[in-house]
Amino acid sequence: MLTGKQKGYLRSLGHAMEPTLMLGKGGITDRVCTQAAEALEANELIKGRVLPNLMESSKAVAEELAERVGADLVQVVGRNFLLYRASQKKPLIILPT
Repeated sequence: MLTGKQKGYLRSLGHAMEPTLMLGKGGITDRVCTQAAEALEANELIKGRVLPNLMESSKAVAEELAERVGADLVQVVGRNFLLYRASQKKPLIILPT
């Protein structure tokens, strides 16, 4: 569970990022989960976008994806969201305490 200070720090890192994960009308599939898990292991922080052709709310989709890949949902703004999960092999981001 992330603290408010940690979420603020991660939001500042994610502000300039381009979305690396796009969720369309297919929704959350096993392939999307695998892609998200691999991106999280490599980068720890990823930005995703829910495309307009997906009829579910962005927050619900982001929460479900975070739960399925074992990540923390940092932020949802409009159709964009940030996910964070510490890398098991090579941690890159040092969170404030």
